[in-house]
Amino acid sequence: MKPLARLRRVWLDVHLWIGAGLLVALMPLSVTGAILVWHDRIDHALYAVRYATSGPTASQPVEVYAEAAQAAFGTRARLTQIRLPQTPGDPVVAVGRLDGPPGPGGRPRTLNAWIDPPTARVLDTAEVARQATMVIHRLHGSLLIPDLGRKVVGWLGWAMFVSCATGLWLWWPRHGRFLVGLRWRRGASSLFNLHHMIGFWVCLPLAALSLTGVYIAFPQTSHALVGASVPPQRQGGPGRLAPPLAQPRMSLGAAIAAAGVRPQVVNYPQSGRSPSWRLESAAGATLQVVDATGEVRRALPERGGGGGPDPTSKLMRQVHDGTDMGLVWRIVITLAGLAPAGLGITGVVMWLRRSARRRAIGRAVA
Repeated sequence: MKPLARLRRVWLDVHLWIGAGLLVALMPLSVTGAILVWHDRIDHALYAVRYATSGPTASQPVEVYAEAAQAAFGTRARLTQIRLPQTPGDPVVAVGRLDGPPGPGGRPRTLNAWIDPPTARVLDTAEVARQATMVIHRLHGSLLIPDLGRKVVGWLGWAMFVSCATGLWLWWPRHGRFLVGLRWRRGASSLFNLHHMIGFWVCLPLAALSLTGVYIAFPQTSHALVGASVPPQRQGGPGRLAPPLAQPRMSLGAAIAAAGVRPQVVNYPQSGRSPSWRLESAAGATLQVVDATGEVRRALPERGGGGGPDPTSKLMRQVHDGTDMGLVWRIVITLAGLAPAGLGITGVVMWLRRSARRRAIGRAVA
């Protein structure tokens, strides 16, 4: 066997084993990703009452929204965050910490309140972690596997990228005639032709989704590779997931007055060495107001999702989920997310047919 033919055989085996062996894991990962591209629209359709605001402007003081949210929470939850709308017409969102055992993934359970910006009327309250869209988020981000799920998803991203690379190698016409490869009839089987055609057109977008997914799944390594500041490990105890301070010394109004800005986001002080109010302005500046002394400090923004403040992480997120990337890219990555299901099924059927043909030839020879 010639070296090139031998190499092609190796790539074919790798491609087949990834597609067949990881099909059960890759299908939910890719399909949920395609769904989450349209997360906001799905959320608006399922929970329209939360977005039925009476006007576009958050004209009330932040303290008024906080009082309305805490009244809606009652004794069930303690207020930990207020987020004013970034887009006119969106509701104010308040988050409260629920008492009791942690929720999925070991994270504290939270209760959200959606508030009408002009009137401070509470539109709805719910524990979003238990709702359909958040279950899809967890399935996509960790396959619902405790502790190691995020890393498993990252390695599946590498497997998907290798599948794209080997698939492109196998698709490429043997005599180098690129335009020949774009023809429908690459073989006698319609299933074979369909697999090659879909695989070629989604190969590059799917590879981009795979690599950006790997970047997001391994934030420590990814940040180090691009020279960005490495985000802290997410864990319990003092820090990001610490419980809220039971009795802050300062009021919300006093913290806002000390900071001297109208905040876009307010995070209440958490238990720890130096409990502080955290206020983020619309311009992106973040201030900390020490609860015990009223001292004001500048701090880096604290964004969720492993992105950190560096521009590379923001770009990776945008490419991966389509945020601010335009309708065309969102449609492209939706189709790329749905494609692995079709490619996996057609690939397995082709593999089974080929195995059956080989067995039949073997019996005939015998």
